[in-house]
Amino acid sequence: MGHRTLRQAVNDLEQRGQLIRINQPIEPNLLAGAIQRRVYQNQGPAILFSKLSGSRFPAVANLFGTLERTRYLFRDTLRQVETLVQLKLDPKSLLKQPSAILSAPMAAFHLLPRKTKTAAILQNQTSISELPQIKSWPKDGGAFVTLPQVYSESSHKPGLRSSNLGMYRVQLTGNDYETNKEVGLHYQIHRGIGVHHQEALDLKRPFRVNIFIGGPPSLTVAAVMPLPEGMPELAFAGLLGGHRIPMVQPAGLLPMPAEADFVICGTVDPEQQKPEGPFGDHLGYYSLAHDFPLLQVEHVYHRSDAIWPFTTVGRPPQEDTSFGEFIHELTGALIPDVLPGIKAVHAVDAAGVHPLLLVIGSERYTPYATLERPQELLTQANAVLGQGQLSLAKYLLITAENDNPQLDIHNIPAFFQHLLERIDWRRDLHFQTATTIDTLDYSGQGLNQGSKVVMAAVGEKQRSLPTGLPETFVLPRGFKKPQLILPGILAIEGPACTEYRPGEDLNLLRFCKKYTADDPINGFPLILIVDNAEFCAAALNNWLWVCFTRSNPATDIYGIASAVTAKHWGCAGALVIDARSKPHHAPALIDDPDIEKQVDALAVNGGPLQGII
Repeated sequence: MGHRTLRQAVNDLEQRGQLIRINQPIEPNLLAGAIQRRVYQNQGPAILFSKLSGSRFPAVANLFGTLERTRYLFRDTLRQVETLVQLKLDPKSLLKQPSAILSAPMAAFHLLPRKTKTAAILQNQTSISELPQIKSWPKDGGAFVTLPQVYSESSHKPGLRSSNLGMYRVQLTGNDYETNKEVGLHYQIHRGIGVHHQEALDLKRPFRVNIFIGGPPSLTVAAVMPLPEGMPELAFAGLLGGHRIPMVQPAGLLPMPAEADFVICGTVDPEQQKPEGPFGDHLGYYSLAHDFPLLQVEHVYHRSDAIWPFTTVGRPPQEDTSFGEFIHELTGALIPDVLPGIKAVHAVDAAGVHPLLLVIGSERYTPYATLERPQELLTQANAVLGQGQLSLAKYLLITAENDNPQLDIHNIPAFFQHLLERIDWRRDLHFQTATTIDTLDYSGQGLNQGSKVVMAAVGEKQRSLPTGLPETFVLPRGFKKPQLILPGILAIEGPACTEYRPGEDLNLLRFCKKYTADDPINGFPLILIVDNAEFCAAALNNWLWVCFTRSNPATDIYGIASAVTAKHWGCAGALVIDARSKPHHAPALIDDPDIEKQVDALAVNGGPLQGII
C-alpha cells in the first residue's frame, strides 16, 4: 500500500503511461528546468532525465504536475486520510459507515515512524559537486535543491515529537559558499525551523540539520503541509503513504528516512550567515541575494538506485500549484473546525498564493437588528490572519455566506463582483500599516516588512457594476488606454514610476484629485493603475498577478474623495491601487529565448517531447 520509494513511484507512473524518459544528454543549467515548465504548461507527463550532464544520477521532474497524477500517487490512502478528517469533524457521521471506522485505527498506526538499523540510504556517500546541478532561471545565484525536505529538531526537546520537516530552498553552489563544504538554507518567517534556530541562539550552540531528497512521495507532500504545531510532518507522511516511515539514525547524526534517495547531513551555526540567492521564485520574480543561514556539510548519503527529484517555480501556475490544490482537498474540510464561522478560504495561486486571500465567513450574531455593516466578519478576518502561513496575506477579501450561500470562492470573477456590489470604501477597509509580509515579496518597505488590508463586504447589493467602457473617458495627462478587467474593475496605464514616494506618489495624487465623489468614473469601484493595461486585460491571471504582487496596501492604495476620520482611512469614490512596477521591486522572470528554442527542438518528429508540448 503506497509507494515506499521514489523508484517505485517512477516505475508505477511509467507503466501507466504517465511518465516519459528523455535518454539524450540534457544540460541541467537552464534546459532541464525549461523542459519541466513547458511540459507542465501543457499538462504533460512526469519526465525522467536519464542523463543529466555533469552528474551520474538520473533526475525526475513534473512528478506532481497535475492534480490527477498527484491523486493517483496516493490513491491507496486518500480514503483513510479522509476518514480521519471526518473523525475529527463529526464522529457520528462514521456510524453510517462501520467499515470506515474499522480502517481508521490502522491508518492512525501509520502515523508512528519506526526505527531500523539497516537502510538503503546508507549504501553510498558522495559530494555536493557530484549531485545534479540544476539551475532554473538565468539570473539564479547557482544550483538549487528545489524539492528539499529540511529536517531539524528542538535543542530543548530532541526527538521526532519536536521535529520539523519543511521545504526550505537549498543553494548548492555559487556566491561565497565553500565548494562541497557549505550549502545555503533559505527559510522564511513563520517557518518551524526558525523556532529551532532561535533555541540554538539562546543556547549559543550549533544545531543539526538533515536535508532529505526523494524517498516516498508522501514525504515531499508532508514537507509542504500546513500542519498544526505539535504534529510532526513525518507522522503525516506515514498516514498519507500508508505505512510507517522507517527511520535510521547513524551515531552522532539526526534520524533520516531509510528509503530516501539522498540525505545531506550537517550543522548550522545560528550566528553565521552568508548571501543566498538570487532565485526565481513562486511570485514570478527573482528573490534577491540576502544573508541567510548555511549548513556545514558533513555527509552526503545516497542509495544505490537514487533518483534526483526536482521542479522549477516561477510565475504561477507552476507544478507547486498542484501541491496547493491537493492540500486544499485534504484539509479544506477542517477550516470551519480550526476557524469558527469561516466557510471557505482561497489563497489565490495566480496572485502568488500569499498576497491575496479570498474568504467566505458568516454573520451569526445579529438576531435583533438588520445587518448594516461587517461585524463578526472582522473578527473572523483577524482569526485568519493569525493562522500559520495565512498570516502572510497582504489583501484579505471577506464576504458573508448569509448574502449568497451559493457563492463559489474559486469563481474569482463572481467573488469580486459580489464584493464590489456591496462594499463601502468609506467604512469597509481595515489596514495593518506596519507588519510582516512574505520574505519573497518585494512590494513592501523592506525584507519581511509591509502592510495588510482587510476588505469586508456584507448586506444587500448597493450598486450595479458597469460591463463596458463609456463612450467618452477623460483622463488626467499621462494616463491612457483604459481597459475593462471585470465588471466594475478598470485598468488604466499610468506614467512609469521612476521615484517611489510611499503613499504620496504625485501622479497618483493628481489622478485622484481630478475627480469628485460624483464623477462617473466612480461607477468603477476598483481602478488599477498599471504599466500595461492591455496585458492586464488579456487574461484573468495577468491582472491578479500584476495587482497583488506589485502593490503594498498601506503605501499603494489611494482613493477618490478620500478622508481620514478618527484614524480610519476611506474614500467616497473609487478605490485606486497603484500596481505599477516600482524602482525597489525585484525583476520579473523571463525565459531565455535560446533555451526555449532547444526545448522546441525536442518536440520535432521523433523527439522525446513530440506531441507533448
